[in-house]
Amino acid sequence: MSSGSLRKGRGNAWLWAGVPLVLLALLIGLFLVTDPLKPLGVSAPPIEKLTVERVTLDDEGIHLQVRADGSEPVSIAQIQIDGAYWMFSQTPPGELGRLQTARIDIPYAWVQDETHHLTLLSKTGVPFEHEIAVAVPTPKFSLSRLLAFALLGIYVGVVPVTLGLLFYPYLKTLGQRGLQFLLALTLGLLAFLLIDTLQEGLELAAGATAAFQGGSLVWLAAGLSFLILIVVGRREGHAPEDLALATYLALGIGLHNLGEGLAIGAAFGIGEAALGSFLVIGFTLHNITEGIGIAAPLTKRKTSLLTFIGLASLAGLPAVIGTWTGAFAFSPQWAALFLGVGAGAILQVIVEVGAYLARTSRQSQGNWLTLSNLVGFSMGLAIMYFTAFFVNI
Repeated sequence: MSSGSLRKGRGNAWLWAGVPLVLLALLIGLFLVTDPLKPLGVSAPPIEKLTVERVTLDDEGIHLQVRADGSEPVSIAQIQIDGAYWMFSQTPPGELGRLQTARIDIPYAWVQDETHHLTLLSKTGVPFEHEIAVAVPTPKFSLSRLLAFALLGIYVGVVPVTLGLLFYPYLKTLGQRGLQFLLALTLGLLAFLLIDTLQEGLELAAGATAAFQGGSLVWLAAGLSFLILIVVGRREGHAPEDLALATYLALGIGLHNLGEGLAIGAAFGIGEAALGSFLVIGFTLHNITEGIGIAAPLTKRKTSLLTFIGLASLAGLPAVIGTWTGAFAFSPQWAALFLGVGAGAILQVIVEVGAYLARTSRQSQGNWLTLSNLVGFSMGLAIMYFTAFFVNI
C-alpha cells in the first residue's frame, strides 16, 4: 500500500470517528430545544443547593465562601445567625449559577469558643444550614504563623519518621526470620494507614459540593494513582527492592502524612484541635513505626546518611505542606483528591511489600504465611490502632 493511500485511509478513519460525535451533539441539542418529554408531564423540579466551603472569623465578623450546586441559580436574600437576621455583603453580588462561588461578609460580633448556627435563606425561601462548632479567630497568613505551622508539621511528620529510621542499626542485626517479621509488621501498619486515609478522604468528601462527587473522586484517585505507581515501579520488568521499595514506602507514607497535615491545619484553623502539645506527642507515638517500616527493606544493603535524610524528608515534609494548606487554603474537594492519591500510593506499597515478603520467604525455602508473620501483621495493626487514640482531633 502506498503512503498516499495510507494517509487517505487515516483521513477517512478520523472522518468516521467524528460523525457519531457530531450526531450525538445534535441529538442532545434537539432534545434540549424540543423537550420531547413535555407531553408526558415529566419535568425536573428546579433545585437550589448551596455549600459553605470555608468559614473565616476575624475582628470584622464572619466571612463565608459559598458555592452554588443546584439546577437553579441561587440568590441569597437573608442570613440568620443564632435566630437573628443580620446584614451582609456578597462578592460578587447577584445570583450564583451552578458551581459559582461568592464571599459573604457578615459584621457579626461572634463570641470566642461559642457555637454559632447560621441559616442562609434564598429568595425563594430555601434554607441552607451551617454550624460553627467552636468560634476562634482564623489564622491569618504571616511569616510567624507560616513558620509555626511548619514546625508543627515537622513535629508530627519528620520527627517520628526520623526516630523510626534510627532503629536501622538494630534492624540489621536481625536474621532472615526477623526481617520477615518486620516486613509483616510493616504490612500491618500500611493496612491501617490505607483504611485511615480512605476514611479521612470520604469524610472530607462529604463536605464538598455535590457536583464534585467527592466520594467517587477519592476512589477514582486511589485507583488511578495505584495503577500509575505499579506501572512506574515495575517498568523494568520486576518489582522494586531495597532502596527503590523504601522510596515507594516513604512516598506512600508521605502522601498519608500530607492528609494528616491537612486535617491538623484545618482543625487548628477552626478551633477543633486537641491541646497542641498532647496532639504532637500523640502523632509522634503514632508515626514512629512508619520510619521502622521504611528502614526494613534497607537491612541487606549499606545505606548512606544522605539517603536516610532524603527518605525522612519524603515521608515527613508533606505534613508541613498539609498544615499550611489546611490552615490557610483548605478546600474539601482538593483534600479528598489528595487523600485518594495517598490511599492509592499506600495500596501500591502494600502490594510491593507483600511481594517482597513472599520473595524473601521463598529464598529461605519457607512459607510466607507463618504464625510469626501473622503475629507481626497483627502487631502492626494493633500499634497503629491503639496509638491512634492519642491523635483524634
